[in-house]
Amino acid sequence: MRAYERLLKYVVVRTPSDENSQSVPSSQCQFELAHLLVQELKDLGVSDAAVDGQCYVYAHIPATPGYEDKTKLGFIAHMDTVSDFCGCDIKPIVTKNYDGKDFALGTSGRTITTSAFPHLPSLKGRTLITSDGTTILGADDKAGIAEILTMVEYLDKENIPHGPLSIAFTPDEEIGAGAAHFDVERFGADYAYTLDGDTEGEIQYENFNACKAVFEIEGVSVHPGSSKNTMVNASLVAMEINSMLPSGDTPRNTEDYEGFYHLVNMNGDVGHAELNYIIRDHDAAAFEVRQQTLSHIEKLLNEKWGPGTVRLTITQQYRNMAEIIKDCQHLIKNAEKACRKAGIAPLILPIRGGTDGAQLSFKGLPCPNLGTGGHGYHGPYEHITAEGMDLAVKIILELIKIYSGPKTPMQA
Repeated sequence: MRAYERLLKYVVVRTPSDENSQSVPSSQCQFELAHLLVQELKDLGVSDAAVDGQCYVYAHIPATPGYEDKTKLGFIAHMDTVSDFCGCDIKPIVTKNYDGKDFALGTSGRTITTSAFPHLPSLKGRTLITSDGTTILGADDKAGIAEILTMVEYLDKENIPHGPLSIAFTPDEEIGAGAAHFDVERFGADYAYTLDGDTEGEIQYENFNACKAVFEIEGVSVHPGSSKNTMVNASLVAMEINSMLPSGDTPRNTEDYEGFYHLVNMNGDVGHAELNYIIRDHDAAAFEVRQQTLSHIEKLLNEKWGPGTVRLTITQQYRNMAEIIKDCQHLIKNAEKACRKAGIAPLILPIRGGTDGAQLSFKGLPCPNLGTGGHGYHGPYEHITAEGMDLAVKIILELIKIYSGPKTPMQA
């Protein structure tokens, strides 16, 4: 079975995680996919595949006899999707021999355009997979899952010798909690790769340092007709907070290694308002400065409007895995080699976000990220190609072959 055929099965199982939930996993629907994947792994001969009570799927493929001393290598993908554009059934659309031009998404009124997605002409002639434009597709990260399962099938079908292999599928990655309850010891790998990137051939090991910041503003609400020197309009104070941030430091205006402040949502009235931000920067020192800027705004506005008017809460999310990966660069060099063996030019790019691998790297499991062949994640314009997924599978098979060969000095 080709990877895209598995993807079509997985995306119709809706698995949005829930940032407002206190349970683990954050949404029970993720168990449906977890149980499906466990059964599929068992059908492929992976006898120890199992899901734990927190919805983590673990599985192991023993080494080929004589290869037991090879590097213990792992592959990880996540089962959840974002909750945006996920309120109704997902209906994938498969278009063979795509013409590389603007593509209308069903009858939704939405179109994937070459102006917004300049890479589209490079997909000409491929089999394009999208949603009908009313929902996400869910290739983030069910494409990674499909590619890992297809890798398992090919290992057996092609009798590829290999060292010990570990597989895991995590819940709640999209809300930053995918690695929170990950059992590194049970997983049992020395090194791993997440398959959670974009274009096939992408290799990523530099991600944002990340936190979320919440401003809560308590106003003074009185009748507007008699509010002279008394009213403190919480919504106006919220607007003042945002105006004190550098206007160019937003996701729309930044790229590559440039950080940002991102206002995710806001709500409020005269008496109370709230601003929710995510803060990102690759550079640790610049990341600290961004947080200090927020704290300075809190201080200034409390001095202006009165103590307790503004309360800032900063919650750390993840750190730049480059701190860890710099000491095991064989993971990157071998991924580059695997791409070339698969006929793909390797593309090393910083992650403008984070993966489970960022947190796992700091838990003792160095874990860079590989591309799955997808594009336009987290919205109705998400798309992927069958051929891109095939290449992603080929890359991880080549990686397994490399790590099953003679150990280099870096791997020893």
